[in-house]
Amino acid sequence: MSGHSKWSQIKRQKSVTDAAKSRVFSRYARLIALESKSAGGGSASGGKDSPSLMAVIARAKAANMPKDNIERAVAKGMSKDAGDLIPVVYEAYGPGGVALMVHALTDNKNRTTQEIKHALLLQGIELASPGAASWAFTKAGDTYMPNEPLMEVSGEDEKRLGVILEAFDVHADVQQVFTNARGYENIGD
Repeated sequence: MSGHSKWSQIKRQKSVTDAAKSRVFSRYARLIALESKSAGGGSASGGKDSPSLMAVIARAKAANMPKDNIERAVAKGMSKDAGDLIPVVYEAYGPGGVALMVHALTDNKNRTTQEIKHALLLQGIELASPGAASWAFTKAGDTYMPNEPLMEVSGEDEKRLGVILEAFDVHADVQQVFTNARGYENIGD
C-alpha cells in the first residue's frame, strides 16, 4: 500500500511543479542580474529605470516570480563581487535537418560549451560553426523567428528532437532554444 495515500501523491506532484518553477525562476534571476549589471548598477537609481531591466522584471512577475527573488537578483547584479555572466549562442542541425539556436547565459563559457556538446552528442548531433544555422531565422528583438517554410518532423526524428529540447530545458545555463521545426518554434522563456 506504500505510495497510495493522498499525501504521497500530492507530494510527488508538488515536487515536479516546484522543480519546474525553480528552473524558470533561476533563468529569470540570471537575466535580471545581467540586466541590472549592464543597466549601470553604480547609478543613483541603481539602474532600475532601464527599460530592458524593467521588461525582464515584468516577464519574471508574469511568471509569478516572488518579489524577494527579484530584489535579490537585482542586488546581485549591482554588487561588485557579482560574477560576470556571458551570453552565448550555439548553433546546430538537429534530427531531420532542423536548425537549432541555443541561447545560454553562463559564468563559464568552456563548461557550458562542453555540456551543450555532450547533450547534442548523446543524440548523434554536433555543434555547427557560428552562423551556420542563423540563416534559417530572422532576428526580432531578443527572439529569433524561423523563416518559412518550417521543417516538418515526425516519427523517430520528432522523438530525438523532443529528447534534445528536454535536455536543454533542464540545463541551468540555457535560456531559450529556437528551432525551425513546425510546432517547436520558440522553446523556453
